[in-house]
Amino acid sequence: YLLHEPLLAKFRDQKALAKKISKALGRNEVGDAARFEKNLAPKLKLDHIIKERYPTFVDALRDLEDALSMLFLFANLPSTQNVPPKMIARCQRLTMEFEHYLIRTHAVRKTFLSIKGIYYQATIQGQDILWLVPYRFVQMAGPDVDFRIMGTFVDFYATLLGFVNFRLYTSIGLVYPPRFDLKSEEQGAELGAFQLEGEQMEAQAEAVGMLDVDAHDKAQAQADNLLEEADAEQNGEPQSSYMTAPETAEQQDTDMDDTLVPAEQSQEGTSQTPLAALDEFASIDPKADTLLQPGLTADADVAGKLFEPFTFFLSRETPRHSLEFLVKAFGCKRVGWDITLGEGAYCNESDKRITHQVVDRPELPLPSPPPTDGEDEGEVVSSKSNERVPGRTYVQPQWVWDSINAGKLQRADLYAPGATLPPHLSPWVKPKKGQYDPTVPLAEQETALEAEQDAIAAEEGEDEVDEGSEGEEVEGVRGNEEVEALKRSLLDGDAITQGEGMDVQLADSDSEAELDADPIEDVEFGGFSSASEADEEESAITAHQNELLAEARGETIDEPKITKKTRIAAAKSRQTKAEREEAEQKGRQKMMMPRRKRKMYEKMVYSNSRKDEEAEKLREKRRKIEKAKAGKA
Repeated sequence: YLLHEPLLAKFRDQKALAKKISKALGRNEVGDAARFEKNLAPKLKLDHIIKERYPTFVDALRDLEDALSMLFLFANLPSTQNVPPKMIARCQRLTMEFEHYLIRTHAVRKTFLSIKGIYYQATIQGQDILWLVPYRFVQMAGPDVDFRIMGTFVDFYATLLGFVNFRLYTSIGLVYPPRFDLKSEEQGAELGAFQLEGEQMEAQAEAVGMLDVDAHDKAQAQADNLLEEADAEQNGEPQSSYMTAPETAEQQDTDMDDTLVPAEQSQEGTSQTPLAALDEFASIDPKADTLLQPGLTADADVAGKLFEPFTFFLSRETPRHSLEFLVKAFGCKRVGWDITLGEGAYCNESDKRITHQVVDRPELPLPSPPPTDGEDEGEVVSSKSNERVPGRTYVQPQWVWDSINAGKLQRADLYAPGATLPPHLSPWVKPKKGQYDPTVPLAEQETALEAEQDAIAAEEGEDEVDEGSEGEEVEGVRGNEEVEALKRSLLDGDAITQGEGMDVQLADSDSEAELDADPIEDVEFGGFSSASEADEEESAITAHQNELLAEARGETIDEPKITKKTRIAAAKSRQTKAEREEAEQKGRQKMMMPRRKRKMYEKMVYSNSRKDEEAEKLREKRRKIEKAKAGKA
């Protein structure tokens, strides 16, 4: 079978070419060697290998994750001797074609910002595809990386993605490859350098244009209403955008539903047709694990309307390519950016149609006040680029990612410029019981011991032990007159007999008889006391004896001071009867286990305790942060 492999003939041609080049260099014919390498180099084709390895299209989709991660990596690498510019340009073209398909079909479902890069997940023909895109920083290639082997994988993955893109484009009626404008690409258009073509593209473009005009009118009407309310409340003083944001997500969803009604339905007075509700999987057993539920953006129609009525502007400090790709993949068709980021922007920063501006800088000041009576009203006041525009919502880039993962628009005031952002969590990791969850209030997830320790720490500034007033006699402690008498007897040399000053009642014969007469079965056995309880009783008896001896000698009695550490230690060592019985029951069951299973059980307990310790540390850190914020407030 391998004797008929077409690549073997190409390898033989490469070997023959290498001999020709070496002979030409041996004869000092450098020009002929360069000509041989340029004109006689065989071109390898991997089309037949792709067809053999992936007999069906679903098989190719299942193996697409590594291909996308590798191609996106090489698309962001700088050109070097090992990474030629043609390879980088090919990877960039293929990846952008794939992104255009995702934008067209609204196939992106989740995304996450991590240290390694940006994770994306898309659903194509029922297959979930997850890949990683590195940040657009300057990538320094290390000497320990073998780019020759990686280049072989890049050639194979590029051929695979070319086949997949062709099948995806033709499945939705688009021409592949799309028309590519090299001039626009040189000027930084990126996604705008591709022009999609298809049979129904013209009709769809007209429908999109009508929808854009209607969305512009509705968005502008909302902005005008916000301006009118701000003028009425503050007597002409401009109001920041995050102060006019809805208080709850439900209110914002209601506003979104009103905005998404098409123009024809609004004119006819009919209501919008509700979308089909997704199935929810309920568990019969309440103690069973929580079943995974479909996300709010699992439907392409819902995902395509998340940012549809808005007009975005991306400031120059934000990651333009990733934001443009995401907002377009979720319905937005009007995205503008600073001219320094490249051409192809929908609008500039001064456009009045902009509803949301994504910024990543400190808090922006409010615009300049209107001219007073003494100034010339005819003079045009130019707004600065670092000032807010009234009626425009300013958010940080994380708002886009969190809104996509949540499936609905998040509160814009939580992501305002200069605000402390909420935690950005991975959408693929669900918090389990007992683990730390930053989205849940601290009081709902802390244990009873942690709550008691927090209460002890709150009382640290107060007096922990109540002290009696001067001259006050406390029960169990001798009075001043009795202590003075003991002092005089000691000074006079009188010996203190054993038991003097103490009322000791000895057992009589009658009482012993009564004890003997009591039935034994009436005495209830409470179990053996633990070692800690016996130590506590012994220490209490010793402390009482030392107290009596100190009083007899006339020394002052210093009551032991209960510190915060001792109280916390006592709270940790305290166990209820049910907890002790449960621990004893587990100990007995553990004794009956085989050695192998017992070792496995001990490892499980150890790993769970480590996880509990980590969660406790995170909760303690959050508790300190909340206390510091409360102290500043």
